[in-house]
Amino acid sequence: MHPHTHARRTLTAALVAATLLGACGNESTAPAASTGPVPAEPAAPAPSAPAAATPTQGTESLQADLATSSIGFTGSKITGSHDGTFARFTATVDLVDGAPERSKVSVDIDVGSLVIEPERLRTHLLSADLFDVPQFPRATFTSTAIAAAATPGATHTITGNLTLHGVTKPLTFPATIRVTADAVEADAQLTLNRRDFGIIYPGMPDDLIRDEVPLRLKLRAPRRR
Repeated sequence: MHPHTHARRTLTAALVAATLLGACGNESTAPAASTGPVPAEPAAPAPSAPAAATPTQGTESLQADLATSSIGFTGSKITGSHDGTFARFTATVDLVDGAPERSKVSVDIDVGSLVIEPERLRTHLLSADLFDVPQFPRATFTSTAIAAAATPGATHTITGNLTLHGVTKPLTFPATIRVTADAVEADAQLTLNRRDFGIIYPGMPDDLIRDEVPLRLKLRAPRRR
């Protein structure tokens, strides 16, 4: 079985994760994630994200709270769409001097923790036809730069490397980052191209599956006081 060779790449907008199934006319409005070359890490500007607390000096290693964080996607084909989430993942924020621009985020997703209906779809997604979880059980993202952004609706641009389905690609996308006295919060909506990561269903049915996969990230990392 050979995958189609008409792969195409989408351009920006994280994490972590994702593919298929959905509805006719269900076009994503999320910005496409750039998978171009990773730019050199910029000099850290002064913090520009809203911050309710005086920046703390030094590095705080914070863990995302799964109860208030989520990673989800929408897969689609011409007959319908399905929303999926991942029940198990870890997200670490290394907050440096209270400034997002000096900080780092890393995400590790247990792909086998996929939650999606119906169950037969979940089973198929996890099979060798698509995610191939036995061979590629995890998806990871590690940032290499976080820069203040002038993008409408976002405070920062995050650049890093996404590994999904055994393929690692540089990724750049806009995000809204907030640093308060209680937590670091990050929200992002972007679109991945499943073909960029070799997620291709064998045979003609692949033509019915949309290449673009909207991805939604919501991270809440409490600060310990």
